[in-house]
Amino acid sequence: MVILDGTIVSVALPSIQHSLGFSPAGLAWVVNAYLVPFGGLLLLAGRLGDLVGRRRVFITGLAIFTVASLLCGVAQDPAMLLASRFVQGIGGAVTSAVTLGMVVTLFPQPRERARAIGVYSFVQSAGGSMGLLLGGVLTQTVGWHWIFFVNIPIGVVAVLAARRVLASEQGVGLGKGTDAAGALLVTSALMLGVYTIVKTTDHGWASAHTLGFGAAALVLLLAFVARQAKATHPLLPLRVFRARNVSGAMGIQALMVAGIFSFQFLGVLYLQKVLGFDEIHTGLGIFPVSVAIGVLSLGLSPKAIARFGPRAVLLPGLALIAAGLAVLGRVSADGHYAVDILPALLPLGIGFGLAMPALATLAMSAATPEDSGIASGMFNTMQQVGAAFGLAVLSTLATAHTDALLADGANIPSALTGGYQLAFRIGACLVIVSLLLAATLLRSPAAARRPVAEEMPVPENAAH
Repeated sequence: MVILDGTIVSVALPSIQHSLGFSPAGLAWVVNAYLVPFGGLLLLAGRLGDLVGRRRVFITGLAIFTVASLLCGVAQDPAMLLASRFVQGIGGAVTSAVTLGMVVTLFPQPRERARAIGVYSFVQSAGGSMGLLLGGVLTQTVGWHWIFFVNIPIGVVAVLAARRVLASEQGVGLGKGTDAAGALLVTSALMLGVYTIVKTTDHGWASAHTLGFGAAALVLLLAFVARQAKATHPLLPLRVFRARNVSGAMGIQALMVAGIFSFQFLGVLYLQKVLGFDEIHTGLGIFPVSVAIGVLSLGLSPKAIARFGPRAVLLPGLALIAAGLAVLGRVSADGHYAVDILPALLPLGIGFGLAMPALATLAMSAATPEDSGIASGMFNTMQQVGAAFGLAVLSTLATAHTDALLADGANIPSALTGGYQLAFRIGACLVIVSLLLAATLLRSPAAARRPVAEEMPVPENAAH
């Protein structure tokens, strides 16, 4: 539900603009008002889960998200919708920040954990893809309000199920990590950083606005790191990054997500603006990626990770993603779905279905029960930062190249296609860089290379 809401709104933006009277500049904030608090609060929310209990934080986030969805659906003017979207982003961050942390503590045995992380990865990817399809269906049939109303019954059921199914936990206590100054610094830094990135499409990367706000975000982030190094009870214990696989997986994930966003965003635009697909057919056209991710994440990936280790599964996954983006880099203005798009969807889906569970396993490999919330928050933060950065960079480059082609006399479909081609190729290069980093930085733990039959249960209180 939370991941779906990041994409379901995209296809409804024209209807929202017409209904509520948004200006073109203000319309972008229907998306940004959700992304800024979502990206900025993940780290803090993850740590709060460790301190006061992940179940409590999870249910609180679900409740906030569900109530905010109702407010979004009944919004009668732009101000009410944007304020509700901001609150919805807070609820989404609080909910999703602790989810992966709960997975690794609920499933301590490597074999079960690999399967659970596979399910987690599938749900994430399916939510993103289903958002495009469901958003188109709801907007065209019953109106844009229902892209928010659909969250209400799901949220209510999820809260009730969480209260019944998830065991209550006390957390380590606020005294073990109540760092108010650190919380203010990191939340301000991340929110400001996400805001700076999403506004580059309006101001450009070399503008005073981008450089000024970017520098301010960097200063706040450095101040936060300096405080964490000296704090008695840090919000983010820096020991989390001492494990080579953990810190490497975080950076690799950001690059991979930045690269693949050229497909998730610009691929949709190619289908609609060049091939002429409507919202529903666009969602159906992207759906094979979710099918491939589901087959891999729920089946082969967990078994392969348990048998060969996450690094051995990650490398071919990244290679397949890069190959899929390279195929998209050859799309044409008079192309056809079966020829230009479908051949790229299978390697993208298979690659992501292999890579994401492997990265999640690596990123959480050193998390103890006391730190799993903050590790989960960091993993999700890097994903959001990578997505925001990739979208801003790739869309800016695509637009600039399209404008240059139009100035040279190209027709609109050809110019648009040229911009999309460039973005897909740059996205492939970003994933290739992540592949090279994975091959050189990451190490396969000895335990991961043992056959599954030889695995021994991991004690509940052991470091994972």
